[in-house]
Amino acid sequence: MIDERLLDDVDALGRVDARDALLALASAGARVRTSLRAAEEAGLSGLRPEGRPRAVLIAGHGSAATAGDVVEAFCDNVCQVAVLRPGSGEDAGPEWTLPGWAGPSDLLVAVATDGEVPGLVRLVERAYGRGCSLVVIAPPHSHLGQAALQVRALPLPYVPAAETDERRPLHEDADLPREDPGDFWGVLTPLLALALRLGLVTGGPQTLQGVADRLDEAAVRCRPSAAAYDNPAKTLAVQLGASLPLLWSNGPCGTATAGRFAAMLADHAGRAALTGVLPEAMAAQRGLFTGTLGAGSADPDDFFRDRVEDDAGLRIHVLLLRHRPGAPEEDGTHDVIAEPPADHLPDSDSVGTRRTVARARRLAADHQVALRELVSVRADPVEALAELVALTDFAAVYLGLAAERT
Repeated sequence: MIDERLLDDVDALGRVDARDALLALASAGARVRTSLRAAEEAGLSGLRPEGRPRAVLIAGHGSAATAGDVVEAFCDNVCQVAVLRPGSGEDAGPEWTLPGWAGPSDLLVAVATDGEVPGLVRLVERAYGRGCSLVVIAPPHSHLGQAALQVRALPLPYVPAAETDERRPLHEDADLPREDPGDFWGVLTPLLALALRLGLVTGGPQTLQGVADRLDEAAVRCRPSAAAYDNPAKTLAVQLGASLPLLWSNGPCGTATAGRFAAMLADHAGRAALTGVLPEAMAAQRGLFTGTLGAGSADPDDFFRDRVEDDAGLRIHVLLLRHRPGAPEEDGTHDVIAEPPADHLPDSDSVGTRRTVARARRLAADHQVALRELVSVRADPVEALAELVALTDFAAVYLGLAAERT
């Protein structure tokens, strides 16, 4: 359960937001512009690639790995892209393994928000020994940033968020570190800029500027002072407050958004969520509809069943995340459309996609399970991602702030 009254109390939101998560999300657009400018000044604007690498390996953890997933989703088979996540290392810290086939035809991108990760430094050194091309995204004066210079990597600076005040908690569990929600954009911006430069992701010079503009627009729509009925992020937080979200996606934009939203719900709202790609998700998660979490699991003909008990339990809630370009602009802007079904949009989907989405809607309706669609109609898929991620990021933070703790 969540305290819905808190969502419309700006002062109360400010008091409980001890980590300034809402401020970090509101400044995400500025973070993108600053990070892009820093990457260009560091030499990215002068990069003249000769062809594409055979494979791109993106190594990191937390927001860095999630950002790598986004790039992997958007590369659209231009070349092989793999995200390397850590395992247990010999010094009890995270350790990354370089694939045995990696060599001079491949590119390794090591990404870290603090740069003090010995496992990544060792990975970069091993890749250098194999002859891989190297790019390092890290704070310039960190160990990883200095290692980049020693192995002749292209160093792209990670730009941290500015500290706002002294209200951040002084004591944190070292085994459970929490990242600033804006760190995602701090690492994704140089990653996307590099991918655009290498021709791995479709887009032009203004793509990331458009991303920053979309984040600014979302910050206005989802601001704390906007009433819940007029704030799509607060509305989404309320709808998911007493449910287990099933984050279903269709296409790379929706899939990347679902992964990010699941991570944000876990980190900032303390909520579990399940992701799935259509149509496989309908079969893989079928038991959730027919089991006790499905709203239609109780016999509707049982006159003596406890209806209060039915309403009080945890229920699944399907959130369908999609990119459906082609809708006409209204007043020069596009908004994320959040009303199911989205049939009033121009039909830019394939026949297979239309049938799959119709099946998902029918499955939810047949089992009396709530389903909501978040659809971006932007023509540019990267801008569509920014729109969807911004909304769901705000929703996750609002849900965490308004959670009732007993």
